[in-house]
Amino acid sequence: MSDHMPTAVVLGGSLAGLLAARSLAVAGARVTVIERDALPAGPEPRKGLPQARHVHQLWSGGALALEELLPGAIERLVAAGARRVPMTTDMVALSPYGWYRRWSESAFMLAAGRDLLDSVVRRLVLADERIELVERAEAVGVEGTGAALTGVRVRAHDDTERTLTADLIVDATGRASRAAGWLTGLGLPTPERREVHSGLVYGSRLFRAPEGARDGFPVVNLQPDPRAAGNGCGGVLMPVEDGKWIVTLYGGRGDEPPSDGAEFARYARAELRHPLIGELLSTGAEPLSEVTITRTTANRRYFYERMPRWPENFVVLGDAVCALNPVYGHGMAVAARSARVLRDTALRFGLGSPGLARRVQKAVGRTVREAWELAIGADVFYPGATEQGPTLRDRLVSAYVGRLLYTATGNGRIARRVTDVTSLERGADVLLAPSVLLAAAVGPLRPRLTEPPLTTEERKAAGVL
Repeated sequence: MSDHMPTAVVLGGSLAGLLAARSLAVAGARVTVIERDALPAGPEPRKGLPQARHVHQLWSGGALALEELLPGAIERLVAAGARRVPMTTDMVALSPYGWYRRWSESAFMLAAGRDLLDSVVRRLVLADERIELVERAEAVGVEGTGAALTGVRVRAHDDTERTLTADLIVDATGRASRAAGWLTGLGLPTPERREVHSGLVYGSRLFRAPEGARDGFPVVNLQPDPRAAGNGCGGVLMPVEDGKWIVTLYGGRGDEPPSDGAEFARYARAELRHPLIGELLSTGAEPLSEVTITRTTANRRYFYERMPRWPENFVVLGDAVCALNPVYGHGMAVAARSARVLRDTALRFGLGSPGLARRVQKAVGRTVREAWELAIGADVFYPGATEQGPTLRDRLVSAYVGRLLYTATGNGRIARRVTDVTSLERGADVLLAPSVLLAAAVGPLRPRLTEPPLTTEERKAAGVL
């Protein structure tokens, strides 16, 4: 018997890194988290998370994984102000094929500002005494060989460096990850990589909702149709904590949202496929921030699970493996589900067991696959998204998914199946069931809606009657 407690180092203290640390602690490790920023004590902005100013939601597939890793997390988030939004009951959504009806709940999302979400998760994770946080430090390299890593070199804010040895190193540093370069520097092959860049640019602004619309107002989601001529513009109005709305508008190449506040409101009224968000903003919504713009929206995936060789003691997850266009809201859910896979694999085979890192990396690859396919299945149709354009497979899959989305505008059962997949609660295989194939062939069972499905009370509360 050995009393040795395995050690792990997690690079990155955002959601993916914190949940990875929790997973490893549950599996029996003492964990050190290395974070470049000084993390705030509460729900406050931080430099290393500029995308926090945009709409965020945690789909139920990710929320349920979070709850497994941190029992009571959903209740704590709701108590802190996050909204549990039943889908599609509390969403007013315009798809490329028309307005969705507000069907009875199948899945849900947790809607809140990213700072609040991170704050609650951070507090729960760091309450675990097996987890230590080292702030204002970053990894500058790894130690070991192509066969196995033994540690990571860390530089502190005062430029001093030290090497941390560990039984497992997890890279959760997001889009800025250096993992691919580290691997090739160890003599391993260049990892396979794919990027699909829609060219979408995001502009977001925080508002105080009109007084009557501060409690229980639905999410509004106006989607573009990337296959249609001339209109790649869309927007989301997300009611969040403290009676606020976060509004994110986005457009493709040549149709980018403006950074000017007055132009932001005009864009919402005139450039989207329907003026609803612009109308809602013009009836008493009070701006609380300037407009924040981001261009970091490309889908990028490293297929580390396909590497012919993989070093022991090294795992990559979160955006460092698969970074997704934020419009689909899957990043946090994928991070939570990947952390759960890390925990389950470590518990099954044991920390320090031969081949554990490769097993985890393959499992992470399977976990990100569905969100990746959902994202690129739409984005590949934007002009210039890839050098080659959509493949034949892309076109065939898109044609079937399009038929399902069209059917979902007037068939509640199909709408719930699509939402189950979108929320990552169920795999895409449910969309190939014989009953679903038949329903897609038949099409919508109810006539197309011509107006957004807001209730009279919601219209009155928002002042758009």
